[in-house]
Amino acid sequence: MSLRPAWLTFRRYAAATTAVTLTLVSLGVYTAATGSGLACQAQWPLCSDQLIPALTINPDFIEWFHRVWAMGTGFMIIGLAAWSWLGDRERRVRLAATAAVAILPLQITVGAVTVTVGGLVPGGYTVSTHAAHLLVALTIFTLLGLATLWAFLDERAVTATHLRRALGLGVGGLLVAALLSRAVPLLTYSPGAQGWFYAAGLLAHLGLLSAVVLTPHAAVRDAVARRTRGLAGAALALLFLTLLLGRDLVLYTATWRLINQVALVGAVVGAVAALLVVRRGSGTADHAADAESGTPTSDD
Repeated sequence: MSLRPAWLTFRRYAAATTAVTLTLVSLGVYTAATGSGLACQAQWPLCSDQLIPALTINPDFIEWFHRVWAMGTGFMIIGLAAWSWLGDRERRVRLAATAAVAILPLQITVGAVTVTVGGLVPGGYTVSTHAAHLLVALTIFTLLGLATLWAFLDERAVTATHLRRALGLGVGGLLVAALLSRAVPLLTYSPGAQGWFYAAGLLAHLGLLSAVVLTPHAAVRDAVARRTRGLAGAALALLFLTLLLGRDLVLYTATWRLINQVALVGAVVGAVAALLVVRRGSGTADHAADAESGTPTSDD
């Protein structure tokens, strides 16, 4: 008899692991932006000579909480890879989950370096370790998203509705991220704003990635699928650039701000255009199906 509850399917566990990882990335950005990564007296895994610091909102606690969340996330990722093999999932699902585990030690190592050796460098973190930490985190998040989407394909048929929901998530996440982005001077790019910017941006990333992966399998016309996938893929690439520019990985001059603004606008336009293509394409397909079956439409 299985101890696993009936509602806990592999796909749901993969989705939960992806969501927890999204939270971890946003929390990590907030921790870095507040300077809390320099807390804990540059110690790791201890924090100011303690296993558990004072449970009040202070730099030590923020850094410690980030580490605890990261540890729990790591175990969930390992569990996902183990389940993919023990459950005899599709090969691409196993590879994505296993790749996430394979680069997990690199992320842990870079994180430890960032808050120890990197934290001792005059001026704060080094750009190289900061960049590596973010890039590896985005890679792990993308791999988990792929594992979830491929598991979905194993269980469900893809419809135009699924594509509309995925692209809707992409557009919505992009619009929220745009309000919080350093490219749009509407709000102060505070540590809190940075954390929420990455939360919204990663939701948009997941929505656009879903459109790219699911479109070839959707019940839509080939021309609609090609245009949708191309637009969503372009928007995803531009969004990835804005996520990188959201951190201090380059000297953020006026030129880089302009590049960030162009990339952000391009991502929004691409995502909206992809959504419109699916809406119009699926509407045309439904109309044609009704006409073929003799079902009256509103135009009749």
